Amino acid sequence: MSAAIAALASYGGSDSDSDSDAEGRPGRSAQVAAGDAVLHLASPPPATQQALLPVVDSAPAVAVKEDVETGVHLDPTTKEVQYNPNYDTMFAPEFGPVNPFRTQQMAAPRNMLSGYTEPAHINDFMFEQQRRTFATYGYALDPSIDNYEVSTKYIGSVEEAEKNQGLTVFETGQKKTEKRKKFKENDASNIDGFLGPWAKYVDEKDVAKPSEEEQRELDEITAKRQKKGKHEDDKPGEEKTILHVKEMYDYQGRSYLHVPQDVGVNLRSTVAPEKCYLPKKQIHVWSGHTKAIPRVACSRGRISCSRGINRPDAPCAICRWFYETKYPSDTLLGVSAVRLFPLSGHLLLSCSMDCKIKLWEVYGERRCLRTFIVIFFFNPTGHSKAVRDICFNNAGSQFLSAAYDRYLKLWDTETGQCISRFTNRKVPYCVKFNPDEDKQNLFVAGMSDKKIVQTLIVLLILQWDIRSGEIVQEYDRHLGAVNTIVFVDENRRFVSTSDDKSLRVWEWDIPVDFKYIAEPSMHSMPTVTLSPNGKWLACQSMDNQILIFGAQNRFRLNKKKIFKGHMVAGYACQVDFSPDMSYVISGDADGKLNIWDWKTTKLYSRLKAHDKVCIGAVWHPHETSKVITCGWDGLIKLWD
Repeated sequence: MSAAIAALASYGGSDSDSDSDAEGRPGRSAQVAAGDAVLHLASPPPATQQALLPVVDSAPAVAVKEDVETGVHLDPTTKEVQYNPNYDTMFAPEFGPVNPFRTQQMAAPRNMLSGYTEPAHINDFMFEQQRRTFATYGYALDPSIDNYEVSTKYIGSVEEAEKNQGLTVFETGQKKTEKRKKFKENDASNIDGFLGPWAKYVDEKDVAKPSEEEQRELDEITAKRQKKGKHEDDKPGEEKTILHVKEMYDYQGRSYLHVPQDVGVNLRSTVAPEKCYLPKKQIHVWSGHTKAIPRVACSRGRISCSRGINRPDAPCAICRWFYETKYPSDTLLGVSAVRLFPLSGHLLLSCSMDCKIKLWEVYGERRCLRTFIVIFFFNPTGHSKAVRDICFNNAGSQFLSAAYDRYLKLWDTETGQCISRFTNRKVPYCVKFNPDEDKQNLFVAGMSDKKIVQTLIVLLILQWDIRSGEIVQEYDRHLGAVNTIVFVDENRRFVSTSDDKSLRVWEWDIPVDFKYIAEPSMHSMPTVTLSPNGKWLACQSMDNQILIFGAQNRFRLNKKKIFKGHMVAGYACQVDFSPDMSYVISGDADGKLNIWDWKTTKLYSRLKAHDKVCIGAVWHPHETSKVITCGWDGLIKLWD
């Protein structure tokens, strides 16, 4: 111990002496500095000397005047946080200077332009119920209150809510209705007087016979109906034809039925074009169908005109005014259907509401070759007998026409002569030849017969024999007017659609349908077209869709092939395919020609074809992009 104290004393003394000596003698200080320079080469001091060295605190405790905030702060405008903060950090108060110019409304928290919206989970039905209730009665449940036991749980007209006891638009007040009283006799021992649950009501009237006044009224109504139901049978119209070309035969004795060979396309080929393209522009317009002027006597009420009776083809001004007023041009002007000549398609046959059928050239000068006119003997009401449908036979030498005069007529295409007439006193809606070569003397037509008792339209598909002129078969399963008939499955069957919203498939010459397709979601399908390959049926549905059914075996609906995008509700717009099955075309109520892609069902093009309804559209079987359309504006147009 004494040794350590002596060493410490010597250490301090030597230092003081050395300091004083260094101050007095400069040479001494130089020697000490030189010793310090080689100090690291000397041996370390003993352990006793190291223990006595002073300890330096590198981080001393510093006294602060106020507590320092050590928490992590979040930017209130941050939308995303990269770590999981605790509750205190998330809901800590905001620090920083406050804008003195911000109003209370601007300072309020909000996550949208109009305010702060809290997410709420509500049923779609409940939301629609409260919305309609607020729009109707002026009150609705407060969505911000979860506890519905609170008295003020309504927003809007609270008084009206209390008055209606909070009823919604889907709820009705409970009406207390008194039950009708019955005669009571529940004693089963009373065999003759026992009534039980079969007792009659006290105020029940079981008088089956009408009173005298009611009987007189019923007799008057019955007499009026019988008088109205009696009508004279309309006589068949007088047919005539007009040839619009100078020579019916050329220098080789060939008529216009001869297939031309100098048009740049092989019209006799049975092979469809390899690739079809979209039509772009209009290249020709056929016009010639005009407004129908009825041949009627001018005697209507007190109006009498001898000129109208003597010259029905040139009615007087009064008759024309009456006709124009009662039958505007929008109702009678228009082409009903167009049909191409079989196989070749070098001729075009059209029928119209002006009681005329016209035959046109598709190539060359595109002239009107012949007009088939039906001059009707109109009844006193002056109704026009428009032509509804036409159909060529396989050779094209003859065609059938169905008109509203209740007659089906067979015409000669070359001479224009009316060969035969067929009728069963009912209106024909569609007509079709049997495509088989050995059955060209048979055709089917969809008829309608209005029953007065039940006012129910009962459909008849009648099968005629041209040679005998007699009905050889009737198909009477439909409950509405037949709209179309299409032969399928190598002409062994045919498909018919009706206003009863059903599709039926029939075996030829068997009057019982073996396939009946009718769904609650189905609509009427007035036009049906068979695809060129014979595998599909395109049906124009009245819900503005084109439905595709299989034309073989099961006749199932192809749900992957539904074509939309056009408006045809109320119009029987014709559907057709391109020869290579690449496109589907159809007119619509706006007068536009719609073209879809067959594979993707995508609407490719919409052309403004007519000013009024575009009722028909036909793709030429030998052309890659030629389409013929007809409309209710009385025009037939060719597109390419």
